[in-house]
Amino acid sequence: MKPSYFLVKSEPFKYAFATLCEQGRTMWDGVRNFEARNNLRSMRVGDLLLFYHSNEGKAVVGVAKVVREAYPDPTAPGEDWSVVDVAPVCPLRSEVTLQMIRQEPRLEQIALLRRSRLSVVPVTAEEFAVVMELGKTKLPKGRKAAAGRAMDAEATVND
Repeated sequence: MKPSYFLVKSEPFKYAFATLCEQGRTMWDGVRNFEARNNLRSMRVGDLLLFYHSNEGKAVVGVAKVVREAYPDPTAPGEDWSVVDVAPVCPLRSEVTLQMIRQEPRLEQIALLRRSRLSVVPVTAEEFAVVMELGKTKLPKGRKAAAGRAMDAEATVND
């Protein structure tokens, strides 16, 4: 089954991609917008996430994957919020800045630009591939087969 793709935002001073790489896994909590929550709930194990540093940096800096599907957010007992668990896949070789995304015609419809206030948004396989290309990054070999042929065809980048 081919994965779905999402973009998740985090302020690097609160939780940086480097922290995720050090810890190896985290619970993606604190989402308090219904649309973003519903996006979390639609995630499945193996889905791939573009990790975006918001406020400081404003760039996609890495790729993560969903390792546990949505469950109740333990930081909001008695409320209808959800979390997923994520793990790092790889850092991008080159950060993909918000300016680069805005200037790339193939990304003009990416939800990061259209739904900029949301912390969790879906992206298409094609958008994911373009960001990977701009970031001069290929998925590690073990992830390539799981990512499906769309990623393989779209994400060929010179090493």
